[in-house]
Amino acid sequence: MQLLRHPNELPPRRRRICAGIGVFDGVHLGHQQVIRQTIADARRHEATALVVTFDRHPNAIVAPGRIPPLIQSVPQKLRAVEGLGVDVTWLIAFDEKFSQQSGEEFVRRLATELGPLVSVCVGSEFTFGHKRSGNVALLKQLGGELGFSVHGLAAVALDGQVVSSTRIREAIRAGDFDAAGQMLGRPYALDGRVMKGDQLGRRLGFPTANLDVTGRVLPPNGVYVARVLIGEQPYRAVVNIGVRPTIAGAAELRVEAHLLDFEGDLYGHDLELTFASRLRGEQKFPSLDALADQIRCDIAVARREPGAQGGPP
Repeated sequence: MQLLRHPNELPPRRRRICAGIGVFDGVHLGHQQVIRQTIADARRHEATALVVTFDRHPNAIVAPGRIPPLIQSVPQKLRAVEGLGVDVTWLIAFDEKFSQQSGEEFVRRLATELGPLVSVCVGSEFTFGHKRSGNVALLKQLGGELGFSVHGLAAVALDGQVVSSTRIREAIRAGDFDAAGQMLGRPYALDGRVMKGDQLGRRLGFPTANLDVTGRVLPPNGVYVARVLIGEQPYRAVVNIGVRPTIAGAAELRVEAHLLDFEGDLYGHDLELTFASRLRGEQKFPSLDALADQIRCDIAVARREPGAQGGPP
């Protein structure tokens, strides 16, 4: 998949475009329907299947007080889109200037800068442009003028309820990974860049990777078994999400993963945690020694966990 930061990076030979447009946080079953329709159109018309999405949630600019916690990082989203078979993704920098475009201006820009549009695929409730001035009706009006067809696809339902990013966030917050995975069409995973911590885990004998998960929706505080891939090698991990109540003065929420049987430096690397099960809630222990004893117990249980394949049994 080719990743564009600007449409002029698109090779001239690929100027017939079928575009799927959306925020696509989670790339869930509903999003996948839009993207697969885009790909089907492109194959039918011998065109390029192109996804148009954004480098942040639009509310980060237009409604900073109402930014939803994201299901995925941008790299995760791009990997999920690529996995569906898209040819090209245009990742738009959603900034103040971009947010001022009307819906009509945005569509005309697509038609001008991408080349001839064959089709545009969106969710039926998709809105876009300054003050939400664009919708499916506007797309169809402009499609009639500019010569492209429009698919406004109805939401996907699962268990009688619409699949949405909001529902998936609720499932993750509740620790219901099965429900989240069903709506995502793949196991729920949390990723983040490993950053420097206070080295407490290392002093206790259990070095941890401290993940930067700023702006992400998180499972409930507690201790989990997860699976981590380092290159092609899978490892089991014991993951703590919480504020570390045993540590005096600790209050910052952290996500820390101890990889079983791993040795190496992970600082600056991106790790993706696929959760298998919850071991326990977060606890306050009377001492660091008591905490270390509990971590040993957690690791022993994690080694027996069948849902976190990877690493020695």
